[in-house]
Amino acid sequence: MEVHVDRGLCAGSGLCMSYVPAVFDQSEDDGKVLLKAARPEPATAAAVRGAAARCPAGAITLSGRDALSGTDTRGR
Repeated sequence: MEVHVDRGLCAGSGLCMSYVPAVFDQSEDDGKVLLKAARPEPATAAAVRGAAARCPAGAITLSGRDALSGTDTRGR
């Protein structure tokens, strides 16, 4: 799985960081998402999928193996 974030879309809610702090962080400057791991460990796959699905701004997309529903979701 590969994680992609669009900081331009990010609303700064911090939900992703609370779901998977090993993968997502939040900028102290503007409150927007910071990606810590574009290729997270397989053990975090379910949590990363949950964070992407719950992102209120749709700023997180996943691609590759183990992405949402097993499909490439970039450009959803």
